[in-house]
Amino acid sequence: MQTEEKIVEKKKGTRLFQEVLLWTLIPLLFTTMVLLIIAYVADVNVFDKAKEWTESLPFGEKKQDEEIGDDTIIAERVVDLQAEIQEKEAQVFKLQEDLAKSEDEKQALLDEQTSLLAQIEALKMEKDDYKRDMKEIISTFEKMSAKSAAPVITNMSDAEAIQILASLKPEVLASILEKMSPEDAAKYTSLMTK
Repeated sequence: MQTEEKIVEKKKGTRLFQEVLLWTLIPLLFTTMVLLIIAYVADVNVFDKAKEWTESLPFGEKKQDEEIGDDTIIAERVVDLQAEIQEKEAQVFKLQEDLAKSEDEKQALLDEQTSLLAQIEALKMEKDDYKRDMKEIISTFEKMSAKSAAPVITNMSDAEAIQILASLKPEVLASILEKMSPEDAAKYTSLMTK
């Protein structure tokens, strides 16, 4: 009976090994095979990737040549970055100069605008003064006799005379034109109609 028990135990041990193999190792192999097929279809070289990954591990050994090559690459990269920094600093300096120049131009334009606004204000005041003066002159001509006003108007420039005559009341204008010579009256009448 002991031999039978040993045989049964041996079968149980073999059966246990078969179950472990069946439930873990075979699915693991199948999964690995499927992943390799997917990697092949995706055009990924799994072996190169594994090599890169193991080299990046801290305990992965690098050759002395690779370290020298890496140092050279790093040094070249540093030089490139320093050149890029200098170029960017030059660009920043130029932009600062442009900004200062544009601020100066802006200030000059603001000063010019202030000056022009002051000139406009002065011109408005002059225009108001001129209008007030013209009203006083017109009022004076309306109060004058036509006999006195006619020679004064004929001695003025045509522009001033027309401006005064055009602003007078029609009855005052008529009486002044009556006291002028026919040539002057015709001249001013024709200038007023233009």
